[in-house]
Amino acid sequence: MKTAAWLVATWFGCGTWPWGPGTAGSIGGLLVAWALVWLWAWQPWHFAVLAALLTPVGIWASTATARSAGVEDPQTVVVDEVLGQWVTLAAVPVFEWKWVLAAFVLFRLFDITKPWPVRRFEALPEGTGIVADDLAAGVYGALVLLVAGWLNQ
Repeated sequence: MKTAAWLVATWFGCGTWPWGPGTAGSIGGLLVAWALVWLWAWQPWHFAVLAALLTPVGIWASTATARSAGVEDPQTVVVDEVLGQWVTLAAVPVFEWKWVLAAFVLFRLFDITKPWPVRRFEALPEGTGIVADDLAAGVYGALVLLVAGWLNQ
């Protein structure tokens, strides 16, 4: 069970990348997204559904991995970045490289800076706090993309 939790929490090892594991996790999430779009013609909104469905799994894996490591929020846990990235990605008007790049940059910006009230979600217990702040950062990124898409019509 620990191995399964670690695999999910680190997004199959992305979290072990020594230079910016959070960025590596976001890129890992985008690679999965590209594959799903290419293989099954997924639409952006599908990623909001996927993030919602996998959030409980991400919370479980984050909790188990943090407990095992004895650290409140280990840097190797990046499933939260994957979920938050997918929330932002869900708001792209079309799945083209410029919009995907914008989703990546916006999510990372809000994840790193943690504007109010994103940082407050970190205070939630265990894996819930690990994941919730990234979901909130993802919502901020999605809102910016929705406005940009609306203005770009």
